[in-house]
Amino acid sequence: MSTKYKATEQDAAYFITITTVGWVDIFTRLRQKYSIINALQYCQKHKGLEIYAYCIMSSHIHLLCKVQGDSLLSNVIRDFKTYTSKKIIEIIKEYPESRREWLLDYFKKACSHLKRKQMYKVWQNGYHAEKVYSNKFIKQKINYIHNNPVMEKIVANPEDYVFSSARNYAELDNELEVIPVFIF
Repeated sequence: MSTKYKATEQDAAYFITITTVGWVDIFTRLRQKYSIINALQYCQKHKGLEIYAYCIMSSHIHLLCKVQGDSLLSNVIRDFKTYTSKKIIEIIKEYPESRREWLLDYFKKACSHLKRKQMYKVWQNGYHAEKVYSNKFIKQKINYIHNNPVMEKIVANPEDYVFSSARNYAELDNELEVIPVFIF
């Protein structure tokens, strides 16, 4: 199995993108976004996840992060995806969702080819991870993460998007604590 775009080094920081199967827009509902925030907070508190920048878009999540201690970031991301998959399906089933039948059917079909028995598949296999290698790279990725909602015309200014660390960097109320990295 290729290790390209995987977080394989202990105590290294990575720029990560985690994407839903078929780039399906799941995080258009507040309840779904908060399920991601809550899961990230759990990983911060219990799994040593340090988040330097993040953004939750409608079909994917960007993180600039690393794990402290003996844990591997790949294990934390695996557990995060496993937990949030179940939570996302639970929310689709239990709360108002105009696309309920379509979403459940889509996620069911997404795992029909898998050898391991699974009812639903929410996330694409793996995740896209790029190891942090310079201050220039960090600055570029933080700018990319924070400008994602601007590029999608969701907001005019990065700090206006509630589910992004751009608010932390602008010292505004935020949904998730991060460790800001200031590079000039």
